[in-house]
Amino acid sequence: MLEGPKVSQSELAKRFGVSQPQICRIIKNKERILSEWRRSGDPERKRKREGKDAALEAALLRWVQGTRATDLPAGRPLLQLRAEHLAGALEPGGGWLARVAAFKKPPEEKGDAEQPPAERWAGTVPPALLGGYAPSEIFSCGEAAVPLPAGCPGERLTLLLCANASGSEKVPLRALGESPRPRCLRGVNLEQMPWSYRAGSPGGLSAPLFAEWLQEFNAGMRRRGKRVLLLLARHEAHPYLQLSNVRMVFVPLAATLAQPLERGIAGDLKGHYRRRLLRWLPAERGAGQPTLLDALHMLAQAWGDVSPGLIASCFRAAGFVPDAEAASPGPAHGPLGREQLERGAEPAEADGDEGMAEGEDAAELAAVPPCPSEREVWRSLATLRRYLECQATSPDLFQAFYELEDAVHTVSAG
Repeated sequence: MLEGPKVSQSELAKRFGVSQPQICRIIKNKERILSEWRRSGDPERKRKREGKDAALEAALLRWVQGTRATDLPAGRPLLQLRAEHLAGALEPGGGWLARVAAFKKPPEEKGDAEQPPAERWAGTVPPALLGGYAPSEIFSCGEAAVPLPAGCPGERLTLLLCANASGSEKVPLRALGESPRPRCLRGVNLEQMPWSYRAGSPGGLSAPLFAEWLQEFNAGMRRRGKRVLLLLARHEAHPYLQLSNVRMVFVPLAATLAQPLERGIAGDLKGHYRRRLLRWLPAERGAGQPTLLDALHMLAQAWGDVSPGLIASCFRAAGFVPDAEAASPGPAHGPLGREQLERGAEPAEADGDEGMAEGEDAAELAAVPPCPSEREVWRSLATLRRYLECQATSPDLFQAFYELEDAVHTVSAG
């Protein structure tokens, strides 16, 4: 309009509903305004608003451009994490984040025809990535939702699962629930449990919670002097972090169904969990319905029931283990079977009179304690578990307890 037929400033002011001095300032600074408008990268931008820290916004813009160039997610939660990482104690507000997020609009989503097929990605990218890693150094992580028993806070838990391609290592479960401080977890030494619990967001996993888990996973690998590859799906709750001992690789959305966890690992865990829920007998245990703490222990047991052979086969089926390097896992060390228990419990054959002194006092025979009932056994196991929850010095102690509990159930079921 400024380049067309000459119009008076008063007429322009009436047409746009502004004052005549404002029109005068715009005409006077026309070149500078147009230059900043072109440089902003957003033709729909109408205001010039700058933050207090221009260097921080410039660094965030470069990071956003880099993540979008590699087709990685970069939403508000990730911007907050990156800003806190760059600025330390800075807590950016919502308006500040909106400016950075809108400063460079994301490119339009590619159509299905432009997306590389899952088969082509699986046939070209994984071989180049997996070449420098052994199966025990290739991990995959993802989420799975499981229902909670009636009476527990919330209706479900979101589980963060992670295992390696050889099946030799399953990372302890991270459970995300609705209650920030469940009453049943009071007094429990949470640092020594074979699982961990966090209060999740309404949608389950969030970017800050996943970033916390990533840092812990990387710290564990650094303590062991191990460098690993971590496969995960692209998601706004999966931020990309530059880690010292973990290399993150995002699987395209088109190939999400080829993830090892979706090939049967998560389903097998859920099946073992349902079996243990159905096996809970309130009348025998005398403890009522299972609590959230009981469910967490059952989930840890179910995660232990997932065999290394199944995990390795799921990785091979997804194409994330080179055939030449695929190692056959050793036999799983699960709980003792019923036949083993019966063989181990069989007493040596002996004459009934041997080992018994003639004329043994009948009072001594009467003093032999009777066999405890099943309810007494389960109450004793509950007492032992509570002691371990409060006093355990290592999560490995619970594996022995879980095997003892399974052995007692095998005997009582016979």
